[in-house]
Amino acid sequence: MKKWFAGLLVLTLLLSIVSAAVAKNDKEKKKKFRLGVEVLLQDRIDLIKDKRVGLITNPTGVDQNLTSIVDLLYNHKNVNLTALYGPEHGVRGSAQAGEYVEQYTDEKTGLPVYSLYGATKKPTPEMLSNVDVLLFDIQDVGARFYTYIYTMALAMEAAQENNIPIIVLDRPNPISGTKVEGPVLEDQYSSFIGEYPIPVRHGMTVGELAKLFNREFEIGADLTVVKMDGWKRNMYYDETPLEWVLPSPNMPTLETALVYPGAALIEGTNVSEGRGTTKPFELIGAPFINSDELAAKLNSYRLPGVTFRAASFIPTFSKHANELSHGVQIHVKNRHSFKPFETGLYIVKAIHDLYPNEFQFRAENAAGISFFDNLVGNGSIRADIKAGKSIDEMKAAWQADLAEFNKDRKKYLLY
Repeated sequence: MKKWFAGLLVLTLLLSIVSAAVAKNDKEKKKKFRLGVEVLLQDRIDLIKDKRVGLITNPTGVDQNLTSIVDLLYNHKNVNLTALYGPEHGVRGSAQAGEYVEQYTDEKTGLPVYSLYGATKKPTPEMLSNVDVLLFDIQDVGARFYTYIYTMALAMEAAQENNIPIIVLDRPNPISGTKVEGPVLEDQYSSFIGEYPIPVRHGMTVGELAKLFNREFEIGADLTVVKMDGWKRNMYYDETPLEWVLPSPNMPTLETALVYPGAALIEGTNVSEGRGTTKPFELIGAPFINSDELAAKLNSYRLPGVTFRAASFIPTFSKHANELSHGVQIHVKNRHSFKPFETGLYIVKAIHDLYPNEFQFRAENAAGISFFDNLVGNGSIRADIKAGKSIDEMKAAWQADLAEFNKDRKKYLLY
């Protein structure tokens, strides 16, 4: 009995030592890693001290302790926060995709909150009348068709037009900053889900994109990017000390962000991309699909880093709401070799080829452009899928533009 008790004491002591070591290691990691907002408040407060500050943010605008930048600035003795601006989903993140958020007063601070989604995407002179400097602090997900980076670009335009400096507080690219994939957007397909000619997976941080937008697309704003400390380009979000905060209601996890640059192509079709389920963009399906057949087809391609499991689900809203849908769940086995955009193309092509009578791309507008075209950034891929071309043929068509972008991109990398 005594031996057993002594052994338990030793085990408890060892667990305590290990736990203390892990806690110390986590603390050290947090010290070495700093977000743009933390660098601003600790080292660069001079940029906003005693100035009237307008802040563009959402729930992802937090420090490592998960304290909102709104509260950090509002309670700071040297900062005069005067206005808040909300992108798609709003400052508090309560709106679904595409839902208009009207102007209102923030309950916690009493500050005016102006919507930058819907009728007014760019801050007007009236919205900026009580502002000396604009701050942007929002977590991106690393894909061209995520609207926050265009909210940033339009804010940069407004800042330039109203002679107001703008500061971008940098955050990680959650799916790493080393991989670039997909076609570069062609000008005639630009929209609020793709404003500038960049590829689908751009491999840049928001700060780097701000610098690229400002110079390459001649915005000409008085721009300052406050860099992070301790972030390396090959890091995925879970390799930082940061907690995941939903950038939008249908981006619940890092795994969602990882598949998003390809799985989001399904939004341009009549197939569900899993909105209304607990696995948006990881679940793909429709009532007319045979799950086993689609999973077998996709697995036969032996795509790098990914496996497809036959799955059925019932979305609670969005496409096929309350209908039993069949399809696949995307399981990323190796994120380093996984190619999300290419995988997304294979999924769209496979469903198109297997179910030609039921599958549809979203309807064209008056200019002959489908929402799918806006997502991929051109009209040729949709035509190629209809014509039965291979994915390799499609990929070959965008390599020259991608190589040119990669050359330009290098000039703006900060890490």
